[in-house]
Amino acid sequence: MLRLIWISVVVFVLDQWSKGWSSANLVYLVPEKVTFFFNLTLAHNTGAAFSFLSDAGGWQRWFFVVLAVVVSSVLVVWVKRLTSEQKLEATGLVLIIGGALGNAWDRAIDGYVVDFLSFHYAGYYFATFNVADIAIFCGAVILIFESLRVAKQEKART
Repeated sequence: MLRLIWISVVVFVLDQWSKGWSSANLVYLVPEKVTFFFNLTLAHNTGAAFSFLSDAGGWQRWFFVVLAVVVSSVLVVWVKRLTSEQKLEATGLVLIIGGALGNAWDRAIDGYVVDFLSFHYAGYYFATFNVADIAIFCGAVILIFESLRVAKQEKART
């Protein structure tokens, strides 16, 4: 299943390209309206999801870089051990790997993750995010779906 690792590379490249475009074309924290519910807004996140630990004093930068590299390494081993029948599981894992490494790259190089996708409705704003975050989310959803499907199949066999 390691042949699916190209998906991680595509996610990483798209993520870095989109962050570069956003950094070059958007003004920091100034929303560019796209639709009534979606803006492009350049933001820098020094923490984790939803800016968790963003004010922790700087140690979190390298902690999250190391965590992403370790988790991605474990996931590569996991993917390597999967069979051809576990393609959906492998796809979820390689999406997570690509997203994790995309955000880790930002942290290692810049000290923060570039976010720029901002959804809102009636004055309520969801956390700004990026392509790497989308890949991580989709990978996690795929893994949850696949684990439920496999559990259902195993239950049906008993």
